[in-house]
Amino acid sequence: MTEVYNAVNVESVKNFKKKMPIIALAIVAALLIFDGVGTIGAGERGVLLQFGAVKENIFGEGLYFKIPLVQKVVRMDVKIKKDEVPASASSKDLQIVTSKIAINYHLDPEQVNKIWKEVGIDYNERIIAPAIQEAVKATTAKFTAEELIIKRQAVKEQIKDNLTKRLVKNYITVDELNIIAFDFSEAYNSAIESKVTAEQLKLKAEMDLKRIKVEADQKIAEAEGKARAIRTEAQALSENAKVVELRWIEKWDGKTPAYWGGATPFIGLEK
Repeated sequence: MTEVYNAVNVESVKNFKKKMPIIALAIVAALLIFDGVGTIGAGERGVLLQFGAVKENIFGEGLYFKIPLVQKVVRMDVKIKKDEVPASASSKDLQIVTSKIAINYHLDPEQVNKIWKEVGIDYNERIIAPAIQEAVKATTAKFTAEELIIKRQAVKEQIKDNLTKRLVKNYITVDELNIIAFDFSEAYNSAIESKVTAEQLKLKAEMDLKRIKVEADQKIAEAEGKARAIRTEAQALSENAKVVELRWIEKWDGKTPAYWGGATPFIGLEK
C-alpha cells in the first residue's frame, strides 16, 4: 500500500514539474497583460513614455493600451487648480508693496506631453510662482501707491493679462486672478491715515461754511420780507387814513370803558 502511495506522489511531482513552465508562462502573460492596460480618470490626461522618452501620444479619459515593460503612462491633472502666491514690488512712487495673488489655472490638455518634457511635474514652483512675481512687478511699477488702491480693478486686469501671456508659452491657461491684499509700509499707512483725516476735516469745514451761509441767507430773506411788509403797510397808511381806523376796528373786542358813557369809539365813521 505504501509503495502504491509513493508511486502516485512521484507521478504527481513529475506532472507538476512538466506543467511548471506552462504555469510560469501563464503568470508572466497575465502580468504583461495587466501591465499593458490601464485607465485615465476624469480631468486627467496620460503622457506616454517609451524607455523614458516622451512620445506624441496623449491618452484621454478611459481605457488605454501600451507595450508592457517598454512603455509607461504618466497621469497629468488638467482640472482647474487654485494657488496663492505672495509677491513684493515697488510702486511708481517707490513705495514697497506686498501683495497676495490668488490664481485659478489649468494645463492645456493637448500639450501635457510638452509640459512633462520641458518642465516636469513641479511646474508650479518652476513656472507659475516666478511668472506671478514678474507680472506683479511689471504692473505695479506703472501705478502710484494711491492708484493701486483706487484703480484696483485695472491693476488686476493688467496683472492677469501680463501673467496670461507669460504662462501660455508654457501651455498653462489662466482662468481667473484676484488680488487678495495690497499692503504698504507702516509709514505710508500713517501718511494715508493723516491725509484721510485732513480731507474729512476740510470737508466738514466746507459743509459748516455752507450751512452758515444758508442760515445767514435765510435770516436776510426774513428781514427783507418783514421790511417789505412794513413799507407796504406804511405806504397804504399814508395813502388812505381810513386804513388806521380799519386796523383799529379789526382789533377791537366790541366793549367800551364804562366811563365813556354812551359815546362810541368810532367817531366820524358815520360820515
